[in-house]
Amino acid sequence: MSDLRDLYQEVIFDHNRHPRNFGKLEGANRHAVGHNPLCGDRLTLYLKVENELISDVRFEGMGCAISTASASLMTERLKGMKVADAETLFGRFHDLLTNAATDDDTASLGKLTVLLGVREYPARVKCATLAWHTLHAALANQDHAVTTE
Repeated sequence: MSDLRDLYQEVIFDHNRHPRNFGKLEGANRHAVGHNPLCGDRLTLYLKVENELISDVRFEGMGCAISTASASLMTERLKGMKVADAETLFGRFHDLLTNAATDDDTASLGKLTVLLGVREYPARVKCATLAWHTLHAALANQDHAVTTE
């Protein structure tokens, strides 16, 4: 179990040090801003949605390792995904971080499972879900900032 935890930590550290899809997305037609006052994380998420398909996604901002890794992993997963499927994934990911889950429940998450360890640290759940709440706001075209409080 320790080897698996070490592997998960390494994936999180890698995505923090080298975030994928980082930077402003020119031509984005949806965006949202998120803030986690507890940790100080700030995030702007940009989406390009065409025919109910997320054709591109990027983010910028600053945050803790968990927040940055979560945004990076999320953006990798979202590219090419239908909007409805992204909303379903948001709900599933949020439920798995905030409720008890079994291995059967996590099978569909793929690489996102590396973030499930934060369930043991309730304050860190907000770090891991900030990008996801920001995604939910961007998909709904909400114009107010999202907060984890």
